[in-house]
This record gives sequence, C-alpha cells and structure tokens, in this order.
Amino acid sequence: MVHQVVLGLGANLGDAESSLDLAIDMIQAHERVDVVACSSFYRTSPVGGPDQPDFYNAIIKISTELSPQQVLQLARDIETRFNRVREQHWGPRTMDVDVIAYDDLISSDPELTLPHPRAHERAFVLVPWLEVDASASLATKGPIADLMRGVKEQGINKVEQGL
Repeated sequence: MVHQVVLGLGANLGDAESSLDLAIDMIQAHERVDVVACSSFYRTSPVGGPDQPDFYNAIIKISTELSPQQVLQLARDIETRFNRVREQHWGPRTMDVDVIAYDDLISSDPELTLPHPRAHERAFVLVPWLEVDASASLATKGPIADLMRGVKEQGINKVEQGL
C-alpha cells in the first residue's frame, strides 16, 4: 500500500540552503520513496530555544510503501549524515527532518507522535505545506488554510532561489 507523507526539513548551521537541497536529493534517492512535491525554501525566525541563526525550512510530500517507523528511521539516517547533534532542545542544527503527517494516521507513540504535535502552531510548516497542497488538512486540527490564521504573526520569508 502506498502512503502519503509530509516531511518538514529545517537547518540553520552551515550552508543551510545547500543542506536542504542535498537532504531532498537523499530522500528522493531512497528506492521506496517518491518525492511528489517540494515547497520553496523559507527563512524563518527560530521558535523557542536559545539565541541562534534563522532557519531555512521546506516541506516535501512523499509517496512511499515504508511504514511510519521506517520513515522516521529514514529521517534520522539523513540527520545523522549531516552530523546532527541533539545537545539542546530546540537548539541550532545542521539538519532536522520531521515526520509531520503520515496519511491521516493519529498516534500518540512517544517515539513518533502523528500528526506532529506542534505542526498546527508553526508557520514554517503551514506556509510551505499550503504552497504544495492548497487542500491539505491536518488530522485532528482541520484544513491548513484555516490553521494559517493562528500563525500570521510568525516571521517567515520565501527565499528567492537561483538568483
């Protein structure tokens, strides 16, 4: 069975834009994953955590036969390839790959809570997700377009690529 998955990517250390490009290529290279859509990149102010550089974020939609746990492992493997270190909660990072939604699955598993528990509160998730899927809806929270009203004040700017 093929599943529709939304992944959030973010980085704010090193060449974050290039890191996002490379992470997307790595995901696409997986033999059981097809990248269906990729948002523009967005520059966003950090939410929570210590003083740190702005983040570059993107949303990708994939189709896959991988289980939720296998998708999580893929995300962690990519973070590891970028030498992701988890020293500080909400701290700076070379790469962050979050499983935002897996079909309409609802799970309270502490290892992989679905949908992502803060997705509906984050402009850096909602804005790029709406860009790639205008009719998207977040299980338990509703249409992404409606959720956008709650994140209007968060700083997010589309990055002009290829200039």
